[in-house]
Amino acid sequence: MGDRYRLFTWKDPYDTAGTEDLFVSAMRDNCAFHYAHCPEYRAILDGFGFRPEQLQSPEDLGDLPFLTTLYLKSHQLFSLPRSRMLIRATSSGTRGKKSEIGFEAGGLWAGFHMVLRILRYHHFLSPVPTNYLILGYQPHKSNQTAVAKTATGYTYITPAIHREYALKYGKDGYYVDFDGLIRALERYSRSRFPTRFMGFPSYTYFLMEELERRGLRYPLPKGSKIFLGGGWKQFYRERVDKETFYAKAWDRFAIPEEHVYESFGAVEHPIYYADCRAHHFHVPVYSRVIIRDVRTLEPVPHGTVGLVNLLTPMLKSVPVLSIMTDDLGVLHDGESCPCGVKSPWLEIIGRVGMADIKTCAAGADELRKGMGL
Repeated sequence: MGDRYRLFTWKDPYDTAGTEDLFVSAMRDNCAFHYAHCPEYRAILDGFGFRPEQLQSPEDLGDLPFLTTLYLKSHQLFSLPRSRMLIRATSSGTRGKKSEIGFEAGGLWAGFHMVLRILRYHHFLSPVPTNYLILGYQPHKSNQTAVAKTATGYTYITPAIHREYALKYGKDGYYVDFDGLIRALERYSRSRFPTRFMGFPSYTYFLMEELERRGLRYPLPKGSKIFLGGGWKQFYRERVDKETFYAKAWDRFAIPEEHVYESFGAVEHPIYYADCRAHHFHVPVYSRVIIRDVRTLEPVPHGTVGLVNLLTPMLKSVPVLSIMTDDLGVLHDGESCPCGVKSPWLEIIGRVGMADIKTCAAGADELRKGMGL
């Protein structure tokens, strides 16, 4: 079945030390596939004098030319026809531009095993029926964003009794329905079954502030949890520190800090990063993270702030094997985390604009224009 199969069925989802050679091999195979099936990506690699067979060791991963999320919002690169993509998703959009990826059967299968193993590892799966508050988008055919699909998708990890959405779809598009959420909370607080929150941290926090403004508290049944994902997006300036968030969750819902979880990911890098009990994003075996100097783009040592470069051999449909985000982050040694996981952990510091940073993708764009691609 190949090295991608072996990697995504590895028993311990955080055994990065034991999968170094396997990861490099899977990346080499994935790179060779995209080199052979995506002319635009082949032109990018050729323009930088890089060939897939150069990936022979973990150190070589830093030499692989990356694409930026900004580049993918303006250029569609596919290595398989759309007809072979069983699921397609887009990013939320930056200034109206969106990245689009697709999952072929093998990539979808890999993603299923990844999510299942990480959910099991963190004990998120449960047979107990659960009420859901989804602090995100109500499904609608006009919304193909990954964040909308993911929030609803994760409500299937327990038997769902009821789902209530923060962002409802009406005749004029999406609108925020805090009144509907509060009515649902009133019912859920009287239920003998737990409640799970899924979605944006921003809307979750705004809901808690609205409850505080109205003088309302809804202590939820034991076992209730809050799952956060998708970041603060356009509400980045309203972002609060984690301690403030945890305090409000306990005050309004009687949900303790240890039952508040966060995930990290991107549509261009569909890997599930779940935080540990110390609230750190440990790197799973399915990916690797390189932190690069903002000026030189060279890899920097652990503990150094830089741009976050994410790598995975997950998909054959789209060449997203090495993606440069617009996040600033730090990669820490796994031993520095008290949870016991030895995999390095990623700390996200903030976001930067990519317009003034000369990247491989920017050079690749000029190369493509020159070649008439």
